[in-house]
Amino acid sequence: MLRHIICCVIVLFLLTGCDTQQQSSPTQAPEKELLIYCGTAMAKAIRELGDIFEQQEHCIVKIIKEGSGVLYHSIQINQVGDLYLPGAESYIDQAIADGIVSEDSVVGFNHAVMVVAKDNPLNISTDLSNFTNADYRTALGDPACCSIGKTTQIILQQNGLYQQALKQAIFVLPDSRALTAVTVENKADLMINWLSATRHKNGTIVDVLPLENGNSHPIALRIGLLNTSQQQPLALRFMTLANTSEGQAIFSRYGFARISDE
Repeated sequence: MLRHIICCVIVLFLLTGCDTQQQSSPTQAPEKELLIYCGTAMAKAIRELGDIFEQQEHCIVKIIKEGSGVLYHSIQINQVGDLYLPGAESYIDQAIADGIVSEDSVVGFNHAVMVVAKDNPLNISTDLSNFTNADYRTALGDPACCSIGKTTQIILQQNGLYQQALKQAIFVLPDSRALTAVTVENKADLMINWLSATRHKNGTIVDVLPLENGNSHPIALRIGLLNTSQQQPLALRFMTLANTSEGQAIFSRYGFARISDE
């Protein structure tokens, strides 16, 4: 079967892909703006939190959502923005080392799971060697583009399966959203994705299989203050809101609690 690879492309400025609120009219004083680079898996939770923050602070929250790796390169090139929330903490570690992020805080946890079609019609087991089984159409995240791709690579490498799984995969995709789409569209039978990507409406059309012992552990979601921020006090208040009981309830509802309920 022809293998399809969708490569990540670094966009010089991704405002066309961001969520925004209506701009102030010319007669009004301009509102302060907060620009957040957010991994796709967390975008809905951050949008909900952003809506609350806008009301509290009378500001505009703009969200650029892409794969965490794509965002990282965009931040390096653009040199603008206030906050960065990738899907894996290794990106924040690198951002601190590169002088991109000055401080950060943990706002939730990502959980990697195996994802199959609803009701698991092929009776796929939790054995990771299934990613090398030619009987299944498999999809992987691209480790150069997204946090779930990097996490999948680590998990399969630890089990000596990654290179064979990569050859077997019919899709290598740039983010969790694209991985979910090929399952929903019945183009793939098996993948590793974030638990959060299976929540809400997607939960009615896909099923989750837990990773075997030793392969499943929560991955801290750390939001980082960018050194390029022109609104640091505002950005720090957003970080504080994310860690309130209200903010944590939002993250938990989208699948980012410390302990998975699956």
